Formats: sequence, structure tokens, C-alpha cells
Amino acid sequence: MTRPMTGEDDAVTGFERAVAAWTARRERRRAADLQAPPAAVTGAVLVEGASDAAALHAAAETLGVEPASAGVAILPMGGAMSVRWFVGALAPCGVRLHGLCDEGEAGFFRRAGLGDDEISVCRPDLEGELLRALGSERVEAVLARQGDLGLFRTFQHQPAQRGREVTAQLHRFLGTTSGRKELYGRLLTAELAAQELPAPLRDALAEL
Repeated sequence: MTRPMTGEDDAVTGFERAVAAWTARRERRRAADLQAPPAAVTGAVLVEGASDAAALHAAAETLGVEPASAGVAILPMGGAMSVRWFVGALAPCGVRLHGLCDEGEAGFFRRAGLGDDEISVCRPDLEGELLRALGSERVEAVLARQGDLGLFRTFQHQPAQRGREVTAQLHRFLGTTSGRKELYGRLLTAELAAQELPAPLRDALAEL
């Protein structure tokens, strides 16, 4: 049974929503415009985008933990290059920080001041971790339930995809349509048992 939300939980989730809206803006953003965290936010997992946030929330549900009740916000930054802004805005407020990122983006997190023990790295990225954990057959079963398997079969016949491994095709397919990464970040993570969750997702939640 899900525990009823408290006022502090609402403050944390409200901050998450505000940050997500801020990062979604198309106009130029400034670090100074980032909303100050409420006192209820004592920790934050900084993630590159909405798909990472969706996966972390799904992993938390699988593990039976509630980040908001622990004062931990999961914050999509709109790209790894924004991590310096977030660290600069949140660290002075005493918020404990941990990063979750793709292997190729880890350098941005280190240069922002996070140590290796404060960064959980997906290799090569979140989708790669989920595909490896599930295997192609289980991923295709999720696509079928969502009505996307036919689209994937058509995608497989495109000239650029012929002859590629199924996992490589799936990896590319997940990123071809706006919103698909976020949807399947949540669904594929939810498909995993607790012991199957990729280590970066488990570690990012455990650290805070």
C-alpha cells in the first residue's frame, strides 16, 4: 500500500515539477532563475532528462522506497551540460547531490565538482542498461503490450537497420520519437524485479 503523501512530500514533488517545467522551457535559461529548493529537499539526484527521472521513479517503486518522503528530489536537468548550474544552485543550500548520467557525459558531472562516488554511470546509457538487463525478447513483449511492436518491425526493415543486432535496433528505436524514451524508461524499468535493476539505478537511490 502506498503511504499517504505528507506536506513535506508535497513540497519535494512540487519542487520536482517546478524544475521539470523550468528545464523544458525553450528560451535561454539562467542558473539564477532556478527556483530555490524548499527546506523539505535535503538531497537530489541530478539526471540528464525525463527518461532518466521516469526510470528512477519506477526503480524506487520496485524497491519499495519513496524518495520524496526521504527529502530526495529527482531532477531532470535538460541535458548534462546544465549540471554546473544545478550544483551551483543547490550545493550552497546544503542539498546533498548525486548524479546519474550516461558514460559519455560523466565528465560534465566531474567538472561540476561531483566526485566519482557521487556519480552513477550508465554504460553506455540508460537504454543500454535496460536492454542488457531485460534482453530483446522481454523488451519486445513490452512493445507489444503498448501496441508498438508493429512499428518496430517496420523500423527493422529500414535500410539503415538491416543486418544490425536486435538490441542495437531496439536502442535506436527507443530514441526515434519524442516522448518514447521517457515512456519506455518507465515501462522497461518497471518490468524488472528488484534484483534485476541495473546497478546505476540502485546506487543512485541508495546513495541518498
